[in-house]
Amino acid sequence: MPSRISCRGDALLRRYFEVFLFEDLPAVDRKTDDVYLEEVERSEVYVGLFANEYGIEDQQGLSPTEREFQHATAKRKTRLIFVKGTDDRARHPKMLKLIRHAGSQLIRRRFNGIPDLNAALYASLVEHLERSGKLRALPFDASACPRATLGDISPARVRMFLATARRERNYALPERTQPEKALAHLNLLDGKHPSHAAVLLFCDNPQRFLPTAEVKCLHFHGTEIRKPIPSYQIFKGTVFELVDQAVDCVMSKIARSVGTRKHSAQAPVEYELPKEAVAEAIVNAVAHRDYASNASVQVMLFADRLEVWNPGELPPPLTPELLRLPHASIPRNPLIADPLYLAHYIEKAGTGTLDMIALCREAGLPEPDFRQDGGQFVMTLWRDWLTEEVFRSLDVNDRQRAVIVHMKVSGRITTSEYLKITGVSESTALRELRQMVRKRILERVGTTGRGAFYSLARRKPVGNPSKPS
Repeated sequence: MPSRISCRGDALLRRYFEVFLFEDLPAVDRKTDDVYLEEVERSEVYVGLFANEYGIEDQQGLSPTEREFQHATAKRKTRLIFVKGTDDRARHPKMLKLIRHAGSQLIRRRFNGIPDLNAALYASLVEHLERSGKLRALPFDASACPRATLGDISPARVRMFLATARRERNYALPERTQPEKALAHLNLLDGKHPSHAAVLLFCDNPQRFLPTAEVKCLHFHGTEIRKPIPSYQIFKGTVFELVDQAVDCVMSKIARSVGTRKHSAQAPVEYELPKEAVAEAIVNAVAHRDYASNASVQVMLFADRLEVWNPGELPPPLTPELLRLPHASIPRNPLIADPLYLAHYIEKAGTGTLDMIALCREAGLPEPDFRQDGGQFVMTLWRDWLTEEVFRSLDVNDRQRAVIVHMKVSGRITTSEYLKITGVSESTALRELRQMVRKRILERVGTTGRGAFYSLARRKPVGNPSKPS
């Protein structure tokens, strides 16, 4: 009841906490201990109220209260323990043992009545919100990173950044500037402490302080999320390293063609997705994500598209539609965005999405899609021009459509494979394949014999693709 009063009746705490009390549950056909232990696991904070009685013991001689405390400890939950009264003589021996056990791991608070408990619980919950970065006076990127000190900032990383910034943007500070002075010049100090932005930019291991400041890269061979995942990598490091690693991961898994050395000593390389567009999508997600969220940036490569999921929502007044028009630059984390600009990872003119659109057009690909999906902002780059919208405009039958979907995964098909997939006669298979070649949906590779096959056209045809030229 006291926790209900403190959280549900307070205008601030009820914005951040939803209280679970076992007494609020209706009758349900489930084991009692399964229910309360599952709720402990789902919760962010465990509040234990320890009084005199120990509680009904199970077969192992443990009460629900001790079971909950053990489970919260094992799951590394934030634990707030409040002990009723100061006289331990009336306590059950097992409760006294539990209180002492808890006291060996954390700081307990004692209370004498509900007003006393409410005040102590309120103070502890507000401190938890401040420590977790959810409640702060300064913006996240400007506020001090808990537990981080100037000793956690890598001088080598600062020097490398200054050298890059001087080369790329003619930045004023010399390469040998002391880290503390460089951080002050970049507004990355909160008093004498490095800010969250400083840690994300220049710490050797930022994830020690911000565990979800990482990028998850997933590669699926098909067009849907399916387990097992063929390739799943989690990248950690500074924001610069996160961008570099994620971009390299994507580019290593998409198709590329190597040209000739006709015009230079180095053969040109062309990727099916423009590298600059891939980098723009990833750096935008890393720079503008909500770092107070427990979610990570996710980069998911499918057979037909690349999706970049960014925790957070577009800042007002931006909308997904406005990103296709000239718009102002409104960075969520300006103190992270500024060093990324100085290192030439981003621009400051709000042109990133417009550049992505232009790059995809020039490559003969559909324009990127931008959407808000709940608490996530999603950018989609299409690997080929055969999007669902184009599919609807094509004059193809169900067999041809199924084969095209199959080829997005396999990359190619022979006449005999067409026969096996569709079950049609050889003459029908040849006729339908030729129709798709005329419509420039497919390209025939090879002329005759066993080596001939069909591949998806890599570029969007000019004009109406449903009409033969």
